[in-house]
Amino acid sequence: MQYIIVGLGNPGEEYEETRHNTGRILLQWFAKANDAEWKVDKKINAQVAKMKIGKSAVTLVLPDAYMNNSGNSVKKLVSSIKQAEKLMVVYDDLDLPFDSSKISFNKSSGGHKGLESIIKALKTEKFARIRVGISPTSPTGKLRKPQGDEKVMKVIMGKFKPEEILILKKLYKKISQAIETFVESGLGSAMTEFN
Repeated sequence: MQYIIVGLGNPGEEYEETRHNTGRILLQWFAKANDAEWKVDKKINAQVAKMKIGKSAVTLVLPDAYMNNSGNSVKKLVSSIKQAEKLMVVYDDLDLPFDSSKISFNKSSGGHKGLESIIKALKTEKFARIRVGISPTSPTGKLRKPQGDEKVMKVIMGKFKPEEILILKKLYKKISQAIETFVESGLGSAMTEFN
């Protein structure tokens, strides 16, 4: 049974470097670093890249639907709760400060529409996630989560500044190792090592 890694985001140029597309951005970097080529899979409405980590087959998935319909693409690849154990979703999280990440499992969506869509489609919360922080912080590093729809939209739909992309690239190294550890040694090892 293959591993499936999903990067959440919105398709289309206008969303390309927005914070809400963090999962998609990181998975594109991961594919590039591993020479995995993206192909459009019309059946599942997603871009798919196949690769190996160790001896395990891994399918990278970027749903080509908008965020709140991501579950439709994932459902076509993960048809059982057993299969969901080999699923990992990478996505942006407003509850974490920018430049941080956390691996979690079997938790609610925390209000994230893309994750909510996957939970609904799979009828389970029992899959791994890498939550990537996108919230602004104070100069001392304290979380300054935006309040109110307008402010939230401004942060999540805002584009990364060049210096933020550099910080994200550093964080990416840790995230790519976490994905590899998840596939090679399991979720427990990935959580112990990276949380």
